Amino acid sequence: MPEEKARLVLNVFDGTRRPISSDVNILVTLRDGTPREIHRDHHHGPSIPFSVPFFNNFGDNYTVIAFADHHRQVGFHPVRVSKDAEQQIDLMLLPSRTRFDFSSASWDQLGANHAELQNLLAAGSADSSVAEARYNHLMDVQPKSLACLLNISTAMAQVNFSDGTPFRYLKRLLWDGDFIRQDRFFAFADVSLLDEVKRAAGEGKFTREPLQDLFHPGATVSYKQNQFGEANLQLSFHEHDALEIDGVNCMKVEVDIDYFEDPLAHALLEVIPNHFRGPTDPIQAYVLRWMAGRHAQLPPFEPPYTIEAAAV
Repeated sequence: MPEEKARLVLNVFDGTRRPISSDVNILVTLRDGTPREIHRDHHHGPSIPFSVPFFNNFGDNYTVIAFADHHRQVGFHPVRVSKDAEQQIDLMLLPSRTRFDFSSASWDQLGANHAELQNLLAAGSADSSVAEARYNHLMDVQPKSLACLLNISTAMAQVNFSDGTPFRYLKRLLWDGDFIRQDRFFAFADVSLLDEVKRAAGEGKFTREPLQDLFHPGATVSYKQNQFGEANLQLSFHEHDALEIDGVNCMKVEVDIDYFEDPLAHALLEVIPNHFRGPTDPIQAYVLRWMAGRHAQLPPFEPPYTIEAAAV
């Protein structure tokens, strides 16, 4: 009996979220769910079709890996194929040396296209010129921290609660001290945000995280989105840090994006190694969240910045 086949199409994009140039010579590795390597060869994109074995079992959970000279390796798993429909997988292949392009995140551009975010960035400042100067200083001095903030704010705006998104509950960022980092930021949020997160957890959309004080010192409770295999939003609440802002009772909230959904994987593969190599990389979070959203066929994850090749 001839082996059944499934159709798999790999689409490769660059850090600007556009299809990668056909000049890039891409080494593609495919492994089935057994796991057995069934293909390893060079191709030119941006779209590369494959005909792969179909097993009608766990063997159909493929791993797709892409690499090119002077680029970072990228991959996705599981990519489940079917003999009845073509499966598409989108990967983002970044150069080894990168730079941030914040032209879409200038203060004026934020005001025109992301007014809610600009209002949060300005909250607590003496006037708009002070807010703009503070923001530009963050862009110049801590570009990774700004990228992290833009990643997280975009992810928050894509989560729907019963009364808007979690982003709308944020009232003021914590600017003084080490509160806007390359892997997280801290803000004061309306205390009702915690009720909304608990409600979302009851609906199976978030999972309460154990040992929150170990991973997030000072936090009293922490919840992580469980929509994706990687790059989920996490909100950790510091209920003892309270502040009234414009008549609204607020508490401190710590927001980050984890690489891994599974708590053990998060502890072993992210938190523990980060003690040795530094905190979560916002570039990696950007890539993982973008790919996860594409795979889940959700509205595009498009923070107001892109990643481009840096000059050698």
